[in-house]
Amino acid sequence: MIRNSLRARLTLLITFAVALAVAISAGACFMIVRHQLYEQADRQLGRQPGKDPRDDLDWVRKSCRPTPAPKDHYGPAHSTQLIFSDGTPPCYVGPALVVTPEDLAVAKGEWPEPKHFHNGVTADGTEMRVLTEQLAPGVAVMDAAPLRELRNTLKVVALLLGAVALFGVLLAASAGLLIARAALRPVARLTKAAEHIAETEDLNTRIPVQGKDEIARLSSSFNAMTAALAGSRERQQQLVADAGHELRTPLTTLRTNIDLLLRSEQTGRQLDPGAKERLLVNVKAQFAELSTLVGDLLQLARGDTDHEPHVELALHEIVTAAAERVRLRGADVITELSPWYVVGSATSLERAVLNLIDNARKFSPEGQVEVSLKDGRLTVRDHGPGIPEEELPHVFERFWRSPSARGLPGSGLGLAIVAQAVSETGGKVGLSNAPGGGAIATIDLPGSLIRHSESDKSS
Repeated sequence: MIRNSLRARLTLLITFAVALAVAISAGACFMIVRHQLYEQADRQLGRQPGKDPRDDLDWVRKSCRPTPAPKDHYGPAHSTQLIFSDGTPPCYVGPALVVTPEDLAVAKGEWPEPKHFHNGVTADGTEMRVLTEQLAPGVAVMDAAPLRELRNTLKVVALLLGAVALFGVLLAASAGLLIARAALRPVARLTKAAEHIAETEDLNTRIPVQGKDEIARLSSSFNAMTAALAGSRERQQQLVADAGHELRTPLTTLRTNIDLLLRSEQTGRQLDPGAKERLLVNVKAQFAELSTLVGDLLQLARGDTDHEPHVELALHEIVTAAAERVRLRGADVITELSPWYVVGSATSLERAVLNLIDNARKFSPEGQVEVSLKDGRLTVRDHGPGIPEEELPHVFERFWRSPSARGLPGSGLGLAIVAQAVSETGGKVGLSNAPGGGAIATIDLPGSLIRHSESDKSS
């Protein structure tokens, strides 16, 4: 668990990044130091500028011997020898140096440059830094200095850089652990809050938001999510409580009527045919009310994921179809409609428009309803008694019914369904008293005068 934790992975990532940077820096430093040391050794081997090479040739010929110095000689650590391209044996000043083909090429004048620096060895295997330089046609001099001190210096530098790199990696690991702890502390708070909510189901838990970085945004999103969940659960509980309250009355009435019919059959005391018919009509009406209530509850209780896809709809056609259905119920619906196209759910909008017109029909004594649609505003007016001003803020609440409408059929959910459908489509709904009496409901929906799908095809 520790090995796979985010803190451990972040620490390892920081350590690896720093270790890679330290390794590259140490390698670069080593190569720079090595290059500088070799350049210094080459400068010490080089000839003085402006000096006549013939002087060197005369000096070497006077000082050199046909045999090299022994390994344990007491002369200088440097070694010098003449080499000849015609096969003449070399002439030695100090230990013998191993001659390479490159050295002979310099003596012949075939090397691209008159000087050639390279690493070489003596006859006994001692590593040397060698400068081969042509002094005359067919003759070259090889000057060499031991590489022992240079090699030792490079070893010391490599050990120091390795120690510094190791210390840097350990320091990076410690710093990475501290950084990971500090960076993931808000994540730990989020984790504890999520675990607390999972254990206690307390959606009122909030996380303090500090700063404006990604962690702060994550904390804000988490708080918004828990607030939305809390609101959803509260609305669900309220819906269940309201539904239980509304279902109690028709169920009680149904049970009373059915008990009365059963008692009549069990005792053999037949009810009056008229009373029995009234009971059955009442049972049928209660069943119809229950069906309407259950349908309205399902319409309100469906989640956002249950909504059908939003498509482009002709709102004037939906209003026309709803008005025709209300006319079949005996209403006088007067329509004045202009084309208007919206994007939304066909089922929800049809149900909302039908509820709005049917609600206006219930409160119109003559059953007359005026419906108009212009520039995206749908207006439905009835000619009833209107609504008291103190009741207007509650008309779109679930299960709320005006005291004057308690005797009328309905579940008290019709206008709540209208408000929900309009909100899903991005519009606004309102209800007010109309001048001259009655109530007027308005729906404003975003849309256009032309159908976009047809305009796209024509273009």
